[in-house]
Amino acid sequence: MEPNTGVTFEDVAGVDEAKQDLQEIVEFLKTPEKFSAVGAKIPKGVLLVGPPGTGKTLLARAIAGEAGVPFFSLSGSEFIEMFGGVGASRVRDLFSKAKQNSPCLIFIDEIDAVGRQRGTGIGGGNDEREQTLNQLLTEMDGFTGNTGVIVIAATNRPEILDSALLRPGRFDRQVTVGLPDERGREEILKVHSNNKKLDKDVSLSVIAMRTPGFSGADLANLMNEAAILAGRRGKDKITMKEVDDSIDRIVAGMEGTKMTDGKSKILVAYHEIGHAVCATLTPGHDPVQKVTLVPRGQARGLTWFIPGEDPSLISKKQLFARIVGGLGGRAAEEVIFGETEITTGAAGELQQITQIARKMVTVFGMSEIGAWALTDPAVQSSDVVLRMLARNSMSDKLAEDIDNSNHIRNNRDAVDKLVDVLLEKETLSGDKLRAILSEFTDISSIKVERIPIRELIEA
Repeated sequence: MEPNTGVTFEDVAGVDEAKQDLQEIVEFLKTPEKFSAVGAKIPKGVLLVGPPGTGKTLLARAIAGEAGVPFFSLSGSEFIEMFGGVGASRVRDLFSKAKQNSPCLIFIDEIDAVGRQRGTGIGGGNDEREQTLNQLLTEMDGFTGNTGVIVIAATNRPEILDSALLRPGRFDRQVTVGLPDERGREEILKVHSNNKKLDKDVSLSVIAMRTPGFSGADLANLMNEAAILAGRRGKDKITMKEVDDSIDRIVAGMEGTKMTDGKSKILVAYHEIGHAVCATLTPGHDPVQKVTLVPRGQARGLTWFIPGEDPSLISKKQLFARIVGGLGGRAAEEVIFGETEITTGAAGELQQITQIARKMVTVFGMSEIGAWALTDPAVQSSDVVLRMLARNSMSDKLAEDIDNSNHIRNNRDAVDKLVDVLLEKETLSGDKLRAILSEFTDISSIKVERIPIRELIEA
């Protein structure tokens, strides 16, 4: 038991919606009589659902800290023992102590370890786990009125929890603690950079823009990696160079041995410039951030893009642009070196664009056969004609459009110039790439201006 966690909502960034949902829990723990006077019953249990590293445990500690109440914390796996009855006994002891210290907050992390659906046969028929869950259900159902004991649990697998655990009267509500958006990532970065020395060129908004899909734990790790890298390089401050290198390392892996000059290096250079040129010349594609010949992980070279504001909502134009950009590397190999010299380097990209194309037809309804979702098992098993139409539409239509978008052949001089610069510098920024490309072709009409949503709202 912690008498006071010392953590408040000020220490939790990037999850404003979850904090608003949990604010009334704090108010009840502070002033329960205000709710009791009008006959209101506060939820007995709150389930925090979200991916790992999004701050579920920190939120629970912040609730207790805001309300100034004792905080009981343990993991679901701590209940489970090989000896029968131990888990159930621990549940009884926990709730007994909690009632003696009410108002208080109980936090059970990874509740799926003990709250898994009963009768599934998973776990080798472990009766001890089911006894523990039964005792937990009994204790939560046995609360009388507003006792001031609130149970908060966290999981990233809510679909496997027992239905009895989620019914009203136990875990009354589910609060989603999702991955932060761009603004949330910027707030989280502010928290994790408070104790670090940053150079004046470090822009937290740019870092937030480059890190879609990062959780709070990922962003904390990013700033720590940047600090380690700065120390290793003998610097007294973290610069944008360390942050960029840390993002590359987290996303793509450790930096490998640089390639020596030769055919392989030239081929990789044309491959990556093919991606960058096709992406830049295709409306709707994310802008190029940089192109590099520095190997990372399994990749011999990489083309990085600055992602859009909301990666969860993607238009048909954007999806098609990703297909064209993804095929740019293979197209460059074929145009420059000939069809017999194409390599296996495009294997991963071909898998990705095939998946995009298939989903455009079978999931998103973005084909000439209309707004059909062909992923439903009943449709897939019964309507063979629709599946054949989808397959034909996907191959012929996309092939025709992609042939009409052969930016490599149409801009051969620009590609050669970009490859020469890339071979010399080994890393080419997006701004430099667009500047060189604009010398050979007009890109002003397809330049995508990135306007953050918050600026649109303020306007």
